[in-house]
Amino acid sequence: MKPAAFAYHRARDVDGATALLAELGADAKVLAGGQSLVPMMNFRLARPRHLVDIGRLHELNHITRDGSALRIGALTTHHTVETAGRQLGPEFEVLRAAMSWVGHTPIRALGTVGGSLAHADATAEWCLLAVLLDASVTVRGPCGSQRSIAAADLFLGFYTTTVEPDELITEVTFPRPAPRAALTEFAERHGDFATVAAAVDLDLDGDTVRGGRVALGGVAPVPVRARAAEEVLRRGEVASVDLFAECAAAAAAEIDPPDTPNGDAAYHRNLARDLIERACEEALAR
Repeated sequence: MKPAAFAYHRARDVDGATALLAELGADAKVLAGGQSLVPMMNFRLARPRHLVDIGRLHELNHITRDGSALRIGALTTHHTVETAGRQLGPEFEVLRAAMSWVGHTPIRALGTVGGSLAHADATAEWCLLAVLLDASVTVRGPCGSQRSIAAADLFLGFYTTTVEPDELITEVTFPRPAPRAALTEFAERHGDFATVAAAVDLDLDGDTVRGGRVALGGVAPVPVRARAAEEVLRRGEVASVDLFAECAAAAAAEIDPPDTPNGDAAYHRNLARDLIERACEEALAR
């Protein structure tokens, strides 16, 4: 299929892009890598009257360390992160490793970090990692205005965020290292959208788990933290298969996943439990 007719606009800089978005209003969409928007347009699921192409805004393509924090520009591709071992280091290895779950190589070569966050798919790896690691998302608005949105406040529902129509995501910041973190997921075929995804970030003191964060995708309209599972990790016990199993069981008990064509709620709970156990083991090994 072909998309509905639209007008094409190429932004020359960030301020120009936000000015266009403010002028064109809700009928405009931002085009970055196009790996989510273009297929939706082809199937007429999205019918923007205007596309604002930001693909040449090279200032939004970067990976930089700022003390203990990591800053990634919105136009940085998944493949760039996947191959940025030295820039990420072991402190952010989870980001590099998670990219292997993102589609296939052509998609990773074109798809962007900011585009994934803006698309707000509850199973998307970047959305899940942002929630897990307490990331903040920087957005620019008209006349140079700028604000920071905590990942926990970014996602409102299916494909919906708190970014205003005249705002542009410019950067995501991960505030602290996560050397003991891991992400895993299940899909019918590798490269397909995940049915359920799980990510864990452990706080370790030797062999003792002092706490951690657990996040799930595909069990609610937005990525969610599993607070009951995190309470289990905060008990200060030695890392073990039994501890991780109890953590995973607590998460499965607290979620209320919907029935979908991929399976009923019980199936999603079982997937979540198994994936959290696996993520805990991978995070411990890392």
